[in-house]
Amino acid sequence: MVTTAEHLPSFDELYARIEQLPEGITGEILEPGVLHTIPRPARAHRLAAATSADSLRGLNRNLGGTGWWIEVEAEIMLLGDRLVVPDLSGWRVERVPDLPDENPLTLVPDWCCEVLSPNTIRKDRVLKLPLYVAAGVEWVWLVDPAARTFEVFRTVDGRAVLTLSSGDDAAITPPPFDIEIPLKGWWLPGSE
Repeated sequence: MVTTAEHLPSFDELYARIEQLPEGITGEILEPGVLHTIPRPARAHRLAAATSADSLRGLNRNLGGTGWWIEVEAEIMLLGDRLVVPDLSGWRVERVPDLPDENPLTLVPDWCCEVLSPNTIRKDRVLKLPLYVAAGVEWVWLVDPAARTFEVFRTVDGRAVLTLSSGDDAAITPPPFDIEIPLKGWWLPGSE
């Protein structure tokens, strides 16, 4: 017996549903025809994301820095039918002299940062990291406030290769940025 395939909603249909989500709910399209939603993050996540963005302030052209366009929670269309909302994303100014004023952005970032939460850790590792690699994002940071860890992955030959792993209160120089970043202050007190 032959069955007809179930109709998967198109990107446009899913994006229309995302636009109708209540405030505080973020929608992403990480798989064809599937809408993923997540609520606003908890305090440990917000602290790590804010500290990460602040660490890169001097590089962020949006804030008078040099070298990078750094965006917070930008909607980015990848591979034509996927939508991601990384905690942070960046484009080298030398490659993208003027970041377009479009939503969602359609330029593949050079770098993305995901801050892991208990309700997103599996999705960030199993769905989003491979999606970033497939789309050609060269660098991905995974920051886990609960485990107090910081990982840097580089896309090499279509694979995510771990190039740096650190944590606690270490001072690191994580690619693709050539600046030292102290992790002290990234984690909630007592989260050891």
